[in-house]
Amino acid sequence: MSLSKNEIKTRAQAFASKWQGEASEKAESQSFWNDFFLIFGVDRRRIASYEKNVEKCGGKTGFIDLFWRGTLIVEHKSKGGDLEKAYAQATDYFPGLKDTELPR
Repeated sequence: MSLSKNEIKTRAQAFASKWQGEASEKAESQSFWNDFFLIFGVDRRRIASYEKNVEKCGGKTGFIDLFWRGTLIVEHKSKGGDLEKAYAQATDYFPGLKDTELPR
């Protein structure tokens, strides 16, 4: 499905309005990302998965909140969450991913 720039803009504005006051990571993160991809007419299941199991630095297992192979790692945080900690958490997954899986 190809969407016009105006349709994407309209969808993005509706998305922003819908999610404006949400503050909880656990309660709504998956719905948030499903809705985000729909802005562009993309079913999230076609390109990204939730809770990908990955071995982190030091041999511990972690779970990537949203993983789009070769493109994006998301560590979804609640409003006011520490983004430096989220970045460190995401980069700890790099050794457990294949080169082709690493985000660009």
